[in-house]
Amino acid sequence: MVMTMNDSNTSDLAAPPRTADEGSRVVRAGFIPLVDASVLIATAEFGFAEREGIKLDLVKDVSWANVRDRLAFGQFDVAHMLSPMPVASMLGLGSNPSPTITPFSLGRGGNAITLSTRLFERMTATAGLSETAGALENARALAMVIKDMKARGETVPTLAMTYPFSSHNYEFRYWLAAGGIDPECDVKLVVVPPPLTSDALAAGAIDGFCVGAPWNMVASERGVGRIVAAKQDIWPSAPEKVLGMRPDWTESHTETVSRLVVALDAAARWCDRVENHDALAAALADPRYIAAPVQIIRHVLAGEFNLDAKGNRRVIDDYFRFHGGFANYPRPSQALWIYSQMVRWGQAEMSPANARAAASAYRPDLYRTALGGASGPPDADIRIEGDKDGDRFMDGHVFDPAHLADYVSGFAVRSIRPATPGTEDA
Repeated sequence: MVMTMNDSNTSDLAAPPRTADEGSRVVRAGFIPLVDASVLIATAEFGFAEREGIKLDLVKDVSWANVRDRLAFGQFDVAHMLSPMPVASMLGLGSNPSPTITPFSLGRGGNAITLSTRLFERMTATAGLSETAGALENARALAMVIKDMKARGETVPTLAMTYPFSSHNYEFRYWLAAGGIDPECDVKLVVVPPPLTSDALAAGAIDGFCVGAPWNMVASERGVGRIVAAKQDIWPSAPEKVLGMRPDWTESHTETVSRLVVALDAAARWCDRVENHDALAAALADPRYIAAPVQIIRHVLAGEFNLDAKGNRRVIDDYFRFHGGFANYPRPSQALWIYSQMVRWGQAEMSPANARAAASAYRPDLYRTALGGASGPPDADIRIEGDKDGDRFMDGHVFDPAHLADYVSGFAVRSIRPATPGTEDA
């Protein structure tokens, strides 16, 4: 089945011809309460799935490990997943690896790094940090504080992310390392579910976190945290969440997969339009979904940040990009960058076989089958990343998938541990 979509007429598209070979088109989808689940939620709430003859049954879950396991055990047909999760699964990483692929990225953006107000105030005093300091300046200031803490015999900061195989983990580590901080020995990294991060920060259980929206803004508006970096500061094109599914389910539900991709594509276009953000924010705020204040969600969608409770603000253009710039395209070179970070931090071994397995997690062929051969970007599926204006890594590195080993070895800060696959979980 091949269908194409356009921005101006998605509401008038007819569903593809129905066939009876796949049974019921009820698709059960797990998700975590985050704004980057918007495309899935909009697909169910605003009729995009129904238009394609699908009933999308959304199930809210509490942790990424749960989502992974319930997909593996067949309780979910598809799932809202962290972009590295299919890569990890195809590499056999984690306590319960099960083959998982993605034909569709759910967008870019949404992550940020928040530190406790106490820690940020110490950074300001130690480094003479200004209120308008950028992400790299903030990381370097934290490095100065950690050096001082070690000299005084103090416990190093405890920092939280959501899952060992997550964009949050790799972005947090990337930001820390760019500032001269070794995530392996200069801080303690722990796992905390996104909705609990603000409370954990307020209680002093953690000193900072990297999670998706709206939980960074919740912490800053409560006066317990300061946002010091956003995903766009680290690498703007990094894929955030994807639609995960089992390869066997995909193969036995080919038409349903295509219909679902068509519905998601239409919903992603709708989510990108500013005039739809009030309706989207109202839907996301519902207790069935994110259960966060609608005004915070609306500000997050607009990229309008209260960095702290003192009135410091920042506006990030395209903080969420649900469709534009081919944000939904599952590009294998991005899967390979994720793999490079797994190697960099001792989660995976470097080998040609592992590189092939990592790239196989992202399936642009399924995307193009659903939306038409010309639906994807004009450049190669495996390309150099971070070499264009507006899409550079914060430390100036460029990722060439043809030279993976050289890329990893080119970082001054990287793990010296041997890879121990299968041992990390959350």
